[in-house]
Formats: sequence, C-alpha cells, structure tokens
Amino acid sequence: MAQPVFPPSFPPRPPSVRTSEPSVRSSEQSVRTPDPSLRTSGGSRERQSLAPNAAADGTPSLEEIVRIAHEAGHSDVHLGVGEVPRYRARGDMQGTQWPVTRADVFQAWLQEILTPQQIDAFGRDKEFDGSHAFPFVRVRINLMDSWRGPAMVLRLIPQTILTMEQLNLPSVLQSLAARPKGLILVTGPTGSGKSTTLAAMIDWINRNEARHILTIEDPVEFVHESRKSLIRHREVGLHTLKFHNALRAALREDPDVILVGEIRDQETLSTALEAAQTGHLVFGTLHTNSAVKTVERVLGMYPPEEQDSVRRSLSESLLGVIAQGLIKTTDGKRAAYHDILINTDACKDYIQRGSLDEVEEIMERSGFDGMVTTNQSLLALVEAERIDAEEAVAVSLKPNELAQALRGRT
Repeated sequence: MAQPVFPPSFPPRPPSVRTSEPSVRSSEQSVRTPDPSLRTSGGSRERQSLAPNAAADGTPSLEEIVRIAHEAGHSDVHLGVGEVPRYRARGDMQGTQWPVTRADVFQAWLQEILTPQQIDAFGRDKEFDGSHAFPFVRVRINLMDSWRGPAMVLRLIPQTILTMEQLNLPSVLQSLAARPKGLILVTGPTGSGKSTTLAAMIDWINRNEARHILTIEDPVEFVHESRKSLIRHREVGLHTLKFHNALRAALREDPDVILVGEIRDQETLSTALEAAQTGHLVFGTLHTNSAVKTVERVLGMYPPEEQDSVRRSLSESLLGVIAQGLIKTTDGKRAAYHDILINTDACKDYIQRGSLDEVEEIMERSGFDGMVTTNQSLLALVEAERIDAEEAVAVSLKPNELAQALRGRT
C-alpha cells in the first residue's frame, strides 16, 4: 500500500475545529480580499509572476500542493474544508500530514485558480467544472458543496501527450483514427484513462493527416498544437454557452474531425450521429464499462417508438466502441485492459435487429478484426505476468467465466 506523503517543509499540527468560519456556500457569504497580483484581460484571469506563499500556519499554497502531486506522478488532488488534503496515487487515496483545511484557506486556494465571477457561480450553483493551467501542469477542476463545506478535486492533465505506441494501445485504434468518417465511442468509468486514449488518437491524426480537428469539451483537457492538421479547442462555459449549440455550430465550421467531450443526452447524441452520417469523424465518450452496454445505453436514450430508426442510424454510423479500464500491475504501476467492438457487417446486422447478445459472441471470436473482450484482455495480462489473477477476477464483468479460463490455463 502506498505510504502517506509527509512534506518536510510543512510540519503537522493538531486538527482545527470547524466552527463558524466563512465559507463559499453562497455568493453573499463569500468574503474575498483583493489580490494585487490579479488582473483581468478579455474576460480571463491572469496572474503576475508572483509565487504563492505558504500560509502563516504552514498550510501550503494550492500551486505547491499541485506541484508535489505533479512531481510524484499522482493523478488527483482532493481538498475540502474540515478535511486533510489527500492525493490519489496509482488508484489509491493517500493522506498527508498537513493541517485540516480551514474555510479561509480553502477560499484562498480558490482565488489562485478562479475568477471572482467563477467563485460567485460556485456559491450560487453549489457545483463548478473548469480548468486551470499552472506553469508546470494543467488541472481539471471540479468543485462541490458537501456536509463539511466546500471541496474540490483537481485532475492533473499531463502536458506531454503520449502516443498510442507509448501507451501500448491496440493497433486497431490507429486504424479507426485513420477512417474518414463515422462515430467512435471511448467509454469507461471515471479515472479509466478515456481522455488519455482519446488524446493519443487525436494526436495521431494531428501528426499524420491533413484535417481540421474541432474539440468541444467541458472543460478542455489535453491541449494540442496544430501540426499537419489544424486543431481548435472550444470549452463549454468559456467559448460557447451550451454543449449542443457548439456541436450544432460545428457542422458549419468545416471540420473533418469532431471530438465531443461527453455525450450526455439524446440531443447531443442525435447531432453526433448526424455529423457522423454527413462525412465527419466523430469521437465521443460515455461512462459505460463494456462495448455492448455502450450500445444499449445509446439506444436507451430514445423512446421505444424511435428505436427502429435509431438502431438503423447507429448501425450505419458506428465504427467502433473502445471500453477501457485500469488495473494495478505486479510492479506497482497500472495497465489498461479493453473491451473493443468493431462494427463489422455482421455486427451491423445484429445492431439493426437489436440482438446485442450475438454481438458479444462475435467479439469473442473476432480477434482478427481487432475485437477483444474484457476477459480476453485481462487473461492476456495475467499470462504475461503483468497482473495478478485475483486482481483480474475482481475487476472482470464476468468473474466466474474468467476464473474458469484461468483454471484451464494453470
């Protein structure tokens, strides 16, 4: 188990008791001290090159907390009023010995990364999603209100975009990225590496194809520089007011490739399908853990009377579904396992008919087309001695089936 981080420059102190300290529960309660290092330009907030200092009680600045996470290779920072700061290290929560966070300290952290208007929006809406670029790493921001008080989760986004080869992704993903049109869905639970996989596929197009790539995200995560392709990023709430508006407008902006950060509703899905059918390559994400369940989820967004037409549209537009998860390896790192559906002619026929059980059977015997099931992917990792059999069975969607396969190989 990972050991807690004990920053030597910030000695621990006894936890403080949260009483009637100010919080950011509402814009009326928020108290901000003007920060002379802030200036506003074009609606965005910039900071002068002044390094934030630790508080008088030894509490570090938010930038210092994130810097430690970045240097240690942690994926997330968890902060909240009344709680000790924590990191997520290779999938596990890891404590620190910093003091319990007071409301005024949390407020100061917010002022490091948000504009006054964004802080007011959080106080009003009780939730906020955004992003911020430190000099050394970008972070995706999620703010929430909770029983103890406001809290935040910062997801660190690497500045270096790894290639598909560096990530050891299946070669079929490159074949999908090279297709001129259609819908590609990358799915998995939060923290499964969906954004990293999508970034690698977009990066491959950017380096190898002369296309116009448009991303619509909430917020923008990986930032690509135009190379052989022209690439533009749009962030919901910053560059467009609504996800659907930006996606609809994208059809008039001459893109070849459209990345939709997340397909959340029927309206967004319908527009994505329309874009895929009208000659665009569309990437989207969903929070599903298998390829077949992804197809079920997509169809489930529509009422029964529309199922026939939706199944037809999906079967014609869909190129493939890449469901992904992460599992601890024997050397203490993490490896990706996949559940990949490639929409061959046989799969198209079954999707049109709604016979999704047959689609999964096709996946099990179509490795030559680049398909793989979760159990096949996990079994390969066990046989390569990269993961433990018990860990594989624990994350499998069909654990009994995988356990039987493992017994047959021993």
